[in-house]
Amino acid sequence: MTPIRYDRAYSRRKFMADAARGLLSTGVLMPLSKAIARTGDASAAYPDELLSIENYSRGRLKAGDIIDASNVELVKDLLEPVRYQQILKSGRRLKLRKTTTDIMRLSPWDYIEATLKNSGKAGFDAKGNIVNAADGRPWIGGNPFPDPKSAVELFAAQTLSWGRHDASFYAFKEYDISPAGSVEFNYLGGWAEMSPVARVSMEPRPYWPGHEDKLRFQSVFFLAPQGFRGTSFLNVWDYDQSTFPLLYGYVPEFRRIRQFPTDQRFEPLVPGSCMYLSDAWAAGDPLYTWGNYKIVGRGPFLAAISGNWDPASPNWEHKTHGGNSGQSFWDCEVELIPEAIIVEAEPSRFPRAPVSRKRVWFDARNQVVVGMMTYDRKGLPYRSFDGAYTLYEAGDKTVKDGQHPYWSWTHVTSSDIQTGRVTRLEQVQSLEGRYKSGANDPAIYDRYLTQGALMKLGAV
Repeated sequence: MTPIRYDRAYSRRKFMADAARGLLSTGVLMPLSKAIARTGDASAAYPDELLSIENYSRGRLKAGDIIDASNVELVKDLLEPVRYQQILKSGRRLKLRKTTTDIMRLSPWDYIEATLKNSGKAGFDAKGNIVNAADGRPWIGGNPFPDPKSAVELFAAQTLSWGRHDASFYAFKEYDISPAGSVEFNYLGGWAEMSPVARVSMEPRPYWPGHEDKLRFQSVFFLAPQGFRGTSFLNVWDYDQSTFPLLYGYVPEFRRIRQFPTDQRFEPLVPGSCMYLSDAWAAGDPLYTWGNYKIVGRGPFLAAISGNWDPASPNWEHKTHGGNSGQSFWDCEVELIPEAIIVEAEPSRFPRAPVSRKRVWFDARNQVVVGMMTYDRKGLPYRSFDGAYTLYEAGDKTVKDGQHPYWSWTHVTSSDIQTGRVTRLEQVQSLEGRYKSGANDPAIYDRYLTQGALMKLGAV
């Protein structure tokens, strides 16, 4: 264990002092953005006690240990309330690993390079949309606010680019767990998204000509069970973040495309699911359909940002544990994040929303969302959303994204704390041999992101 030069109170005092002055200045020993710009490593910005779970816990925990009900009190301050309760009462476990400090391992390579290249070039236009400050056109690529100064900047960047690729396709398996701990519903399907602006990998870039007024195209479709096969939905997002997306759906029994009310974003797409459109990447709605964005806390956090992919696992599938039948939660590795920024927001354009606010945890080093909770209209804890990310790198089994290893999410846990229901989602390598996970394939648009594509998917 490394000798501690700064105790935990030092970092806490720093975070609290900044908050009292109304500042968001990431880093403790030096500005985080300067540390990353110098070496691509965040270590110089934080004391040793924020870079090692062993130092943080004064030797009581170390990489390789399991967090369970017997020791969760040691890390209660590093968890959002839902994960804490699930560990304490429902048998959820987390395996600790060493903290990742190399920034190039925490997002797609091209996205990080664009972030560094375009740092300082972003602004907001009169409507509050992100623009390239030099010419007022849509953003040109990477994170527009790598050194965020406000809650709105954090959420604006997250809403702009969910998966941090120009285009992504995720083959997924969904498991909906009953309060009794059994798998009640099991769905197979695909999720596709593509950005026509802020492109950093796909040509043409940074914009797809003729589509500069769009933020993204996004679809989801289901292959199983048979009763839902061919059911699909398409969201077309306007670049103006005060405008609701267009939402189209194809239901096989009607054999036609329908346009759905787009403000009903707090309902599951399929029976049994705990996931809503609003939950996607913790920013599933346009930025200004929510309001009262504010930073409510900062500090270390435990999150699954690496190590959650097993290349030897058939089809990238993950093991489970917990609940009455060992199927409620994913096996998961987490690590100490030196600094998370906690942001709250309230739904402003959803008069019938079942939530009164959401609280989202961002990794300060790269602004990736590492946790979310929502609260019901009475202000009580309602639902949570936590995911795992990794670099898909393992020698000759490395999954490539262009010239670099693929970075993406591996699995998601969405929980309804009031009913005890849990939805588990995992990204798999492929389904039916033809739907394969990956990034930046130009064919994604024609295959999944048009109304014609919905019709074809409905006929499979």
